[in-house]
Amino acid sequence: MRRTFPIFLFILTLSLLLTSLSHAQVQTWLRVFEASNVGTGIDSSLRDMGDQLKSIFSFSSYRLLKEETLTLYSNQPVSVPVHPGRSIELTLTGQHKNVAEVIVKIKREQTDILNTKVRLSPGRTVSIGGPKHGEGVIIIALSARF
Repeated sequence: MRRTFPIFLFILTLSLLLTSLSHAQVQTWLRVFEASNVGTGIDSSLRDMGDQLKSIFSFSSYRLLKEETLTLYSNQPVSVPVHPGRSIELTLTGQHKNVAEVIVKIKREQTDILNTKVRLSPGRTVSIGGPKHGEGVIIIALSARF
């Protein structure tokens, strides 16, 4: 009995740890917008990012196309349609103390046209330049809460 108790305790601890890891989740905020040099101004929904956009990109106009709040679970892809035949797929691949690792894919007709991994920290936004759209380009902004 004395030998089985430590083994039982070890197995119980290990199973609780694995269960908590498998249920990792991150609340994310996805914004997809078009950046171009046609016109001027920043969509009112993107005003909080105005300074960041102007310092990173050299466009005169930013227009919000899609905004979603998503809950990502470990290794479970979430697909968000953004345009006919195009979607953005997000997959949480790891979560550490203050960092969530997410694979971001832009798909066109089920083919990856962008595949990258980002590290999200609470309170910070990661912006990714994407493919051409209309007279500009698509930009993806991701934020996380956990």
